[in-house]
Amino acid sequence: MASSSPAVRNRGGPTAKKASPASPVAHNADMNGLVTKKELPVIGSEWDYKIALGVITALAFVTRFWGIGHPNEVVFDEVHFGKFASYYLQRTYFFDVHPPFGKLLFALMGWLVGYDGHFLFDNIGDSYIDNKVPYVAFRAMPALLGSLTVPTVFLIMWESGYSLPATLVASALVLFDNAHIGQTRLILLDATLVFAMALSVLCYLRFYKLRHVEFGRKWWKWLLLTGVSLSCVISTKYVGVFTFVSIGSAVAIDLWGLLDIHRRRGALSLPDFGKHFAARVFGLIMVPFFFYLFWFQVHFAVLSRSGPGDDFMTPEFQETLSDNIMTLQSVNIDYFDSITIRHKETKVYLHSHLERYPLRYDDGRVSSQGQQVTGYPHNDTNNQWQILPSQELPADNPLGHHVKNGDIVRLRHLVTDTVLLSHDVASPYYPTNQEFTTISQEDATEARFNDTLFEIKIEQGKARQDFKSMSGQFKLVHYPTKVAMWTHTTPLPDWAFKQAEINGNKNVQQSSNVWYVDDIPSIPAGSERLKREIKKPKHVPFLKKYFELQRAMFFHNNALTSSHPYSSQPVQWPFLLRGVSFWTQNETRQQIYFLGNPISWWLTSSLLAVFAGIIGADQLSLRRGIDALDERTRSRLYNSTGFFFLTWAAHYLPFYLMGRQLFLHHYLPAHLASALVTGALLEFVFNLDPVGLDDVPAHASSQENSSKSGKGKKADPRAGGRRSFLAKEQMGQSSMLALWGAAGVVISVVIWGWWFFLPLTYGKPGLNVAQVNARKWLGYDLHFAK
Repeated sequence: MASSSPAVRNRGGPTAKKASPASPVAHNADMNGLVTKKELPVIGSEWDYKIALGVITALAFVTRFWGIGHPNEVVFDEVHFGKFASYYLQRTYFFDVHPPFGKLLFALMGWLVGYDGHFLFDNIGDSYIDNKVPYVAFRAMPALLGSLTVPTVFLIMWESGYSLPATLVASALVLFDNAHIGQTRLILLDATLVFAMALSVLCYLRFYKLRHVEFGRKWWKWLLLTGVSLSCVISTKYVGVFTFVSIGSAVAIDLWGLLDIHRRRGALSLPDFGKHFAARVFGLIMVPFFFYLFWFQVHFAVLSRSGPGDDFMTPEFQETLSDNIMTLQSVNIDYFDSITIRHKETKVYLHSHLERYPLRYDDGRVSSQGQQVTGYPHNDTNNQWQILPSQELPADNPLGHHVKNGDIVRLRHLVTDTVLLSHDVASPYYPTNQEFTTISQEDATEARFNDTLFEIKIEQGKARQDFKSMSGQFKLVHYPTKVAMWTHTTPLPDWAFKQAEINGNKNVQQSSNVWYVDDIPSIPAGSERLKREIKKPKHVPFLKKYFELQRAMFFHNNALTSSHPYSSQPVQWPFLLRGVSFWTQNETRQQIYFLGNPISWWLTSSLLAVFAGIIGADQLSLRRGIDALDERTRSRLYNSTGFFFLTWAAHYLPFYLMGRQLFLHHYLPAHLASALVTGALLEFVFNLDPVGLDDVPAHASSQENSSKSGKGKKADPRAGGRRSFLAKEQMGQSSMLALWGAAGVVISVVIWGWWFFLPLTYGKPGLNVAQVNARKWLGYDLHFAK
């Protein structure tokens, strides 16, 4: 873990010595003597850090907010997140695969400026000016968070004890990165995600630095702030769980160290260790989880009206929304009604026509040559089916009997006067699924009667519940063979007029088996059955709604597997092999192309490999009895730089396991971590050896502990208080010119790269053919290159 000191010490000179194997007590005595002889300034006096922090913060706001009103049109995924903000302001229910926190921030900004949500961001290129949308206010939210991310990176390096040049390099790699800038100037979620991720790392570092004064007010403050920050990460996007992995790994290592009976500050009793463990569980798991639930409670409370997200939810959920079409148009279905049945996901109608299945399919399999049953996307008389009882109803009153959940029914196709049937014949596309066809009334009442029986299974329905149109989402299960009627999006060949295949799915539990009755054409206009009472929205417990929404979000997020022209693979991201076209304007030859600063990304990726090589070489040397590093340097390299490397790996490697669409912006949190590794390695390369938390007891901290323990009481030298040494103190007479020179070169080339690709990031000025081609360094698919 990173130490608290911003200090460094010259390493590798002719008088440098390896850390002695002296006991910790002797080591502390020596260092206490050093502090006694010479009182040294504390970290608060480092005016150069404070000035640098102010400068880079100002530059962050300039680079993020400059020209933020351009273009004044909908850009890329603003069609989604701008739309969601409008739905919040209209209180209209919508569905999205991401948690609500980031979208609620956009809605808050819209509410603050008095926007009513009238514009729905339907198409890329739609004018904000013509539609009177306060788009600059919306874009200002991510720009603000993106601007604050840069000083957060600076503070992470400062709190970790790195020299000012190293701190500036890490900050500049984010400050002048075109990808970070481009993503924070638009109505997108990644600025919130990256800022919350960086803030989580900073808060945890502050908490870790107080581990020697545990359970104090500041200790609890930074522990809880870490938890709140983590909740913001995962409440924005589910990839925020990677930040939990990063922080959680560091916490696990810390707890493992607390179990050590040989730890420097003495062994902890098991009850004391239990307190540490419980405090971290509370602060880093329970607090984030409750805040995460809170944002969903806000989400449900705001979205109280029926909207485009209704179809993703169950009828029970939809009945909690006002103006819901299922509540308004729901009608009980009676036996002998003519109905149209529609698939919930693909929206095709259950359809049949006189044409028959071919004798042989393309793969040589044989069909039944029965009448085709297909899915048809348009309203048609061939979509109408009469629902028949499987048993005779009372002869004196055959009408008016409601169909119930669990009833065994038959379906008669009205136009061809045939009865729906499924049997043990393979379907056209799925050899393991059963064919659906129809047979004549005569056959259906005699030998093949059982093959025409289907069971109505209402989703989450109660026993003997009334079967209703619209709200009665159900599975139609073939009674003898227990397969569920199913369809999919791949159209049948020309012999079926490119209509959808209907077959029997053996996986009855599959969610895509769900259908609903769209209409009851047989009910005459003016019928008493069509008169509906206005119903109040039902109440469903919060947790029940929450778990239903979670299931739907995870299912549809995993279903995002279709190809996209600008999707990319994780192996391409560190090397910046592919970007994303966000916006173009033909008249002015302007374009926004989402791309990082190539120099910055190649540098950080190279140093990640260098770090791995250094660790490997050090381990190999130790195996051969060669100790090339002193203990303080190794501690900083493994604990501080290693923590940054772990953060990079946790935010990058899991994407290799994902099968969904992936884009370059998914690498932004990992890139921020790689910038931290780069700054830390720059310091290591120039032989700067840190004095960290575990090396020097802090005179000031000891005094503070003494005051907390009561006046007149002597501070316990084992209390573990630590102070920070300034870089210039640790280096003595050594010159930092080499480090400053290297930092200056890195920052200069990074600024040049940012400036060169600036027209693609800000969307102006337009570039001619030669200028566009000059920026196609790795064959980027830029527009206007011809």
